[in-house]
Amino acid sequence: MASKADQTKAFIIKKVAPIFNKNGYAATSLSDITKATGLTKGAIYGNFKNKEELAIEAFNMVVKGVLRRITEYQNRSDSPFEKLTLLTKFYRNYYDYIYEYGGCPIINMGVDANNQNTELFAHVQYTIERIQKNLVKIIEQGKKEGEIKPAIDSWLYAKQIYTMIQGAVFMTYTMNDENYLSSIMDKVDQMILNEIKK
Repeated sequence: MASKADQTKAFIIKKVAPIFNKNGYAATSLSDITKATGLTKGAIYGNFKNKEELAIEAFNMVVKGVLRRITEYQNRSDSPFEKLTLLTKFYRNYYDYIYEYGGCPIINMGVDANNQNTELFAHVQYTIERIQKNLVKIIEQGKKEGEIKPAIDSWLYAKQIYTMIQGAVFMTYTMNDENYLSSIMDKVDQMILNEIKK
């Protein structure tokens, strides 16, 4: 069982994660944090050394939730090819899933932290690399199992797939129009079927 201190930290992170995600690091004030948690400044800084540490923990919590959902979705099949198509199916419903957090944490924090907070930005970059590496792993496994063309550049396609997805996510939230996601997922599916599938 988690200690009281760990429970308090988890409570704070859960309460402030949507605020950081919606407002950004710089625009989230200590008063926003104390108001959301009902705790004092001393209680906040008794659990986190500074706002930056709290923002990083909040970002990591939201991202872990997203990555866990993607993994669970992809684990519906053992086929590497189907895992790629399951990824696009997941993102077709991403707008609704991430709405409560105020948008995609990778885009929100990536834009907010770039040139403002190098440590937080490094966490965003690490997350993107992790997702792309997972795509590379799936594609490489597909090559071994004879489902994916052996000559394709796994890294190139992993980057293209994820870039198209994140671009569609950005446009969906910016324009408040889910058609951006659905139409680009159609394009990604076509690419997977026509260019990647053996």
